[in-house]
Amino acid sequence: MTASRAVRVPGWAAALALVGLVVAFDQGSKAAIQATIEPGDKTPLFLGIDLVNVSNSGVAFGFLGGGGDVVLGITIGALVVMLAWFAASPSRPGLWLAVGLLAGGALGNLADRVRADAVTDFIDPPLWPAFNLADVAITLGAITLVFLVFAGERDGAASSP
Repeated sequence: MTASRAVRVPGWAAALALVGLVVAFDQGSKAAIQATIEPGDKTPLFLGIDLVNVSNSGVAFGFLGGGGDVVLGITIGALVVMLAWFAASPSRPGLWLAVGLLAGGALGNLADRVRADAVTDFIDPPLWPAFNLADVAITLGAITLVFLVFAGERDGAASSP
């Protein structure tokens, strides 16, 4: 194995492991909610946050609701672009974390879309639309990615003459 390949494998392995964990927790939590809460019902959790069982046929906040193939196409396209970018530099520190969270969340919600034509959302805070663990992973992955991009630009600017 070449030195370059040896450095790339851990990044891919870590990202794939995280993808698996995110999908497992997301799908498991959705199955638990669907088994215990009837669609449309609420169960108080704490601090005004309820557990619910609602279907979302769109993306964030119901945007593109009923978009079906359009939403699927956007999700798959974004996954392909992100994985291609990761393939270009899998050894970049921290990138595996952003990619693992983003891809895991996207695949968790994609599984729902393929299976049920809608995503199950179940965490319902006050004054905010309901969401799920895949959405949390996507949000944390996007924040991590933005941080990595800006940290890289700052490091590059600092080392430039």
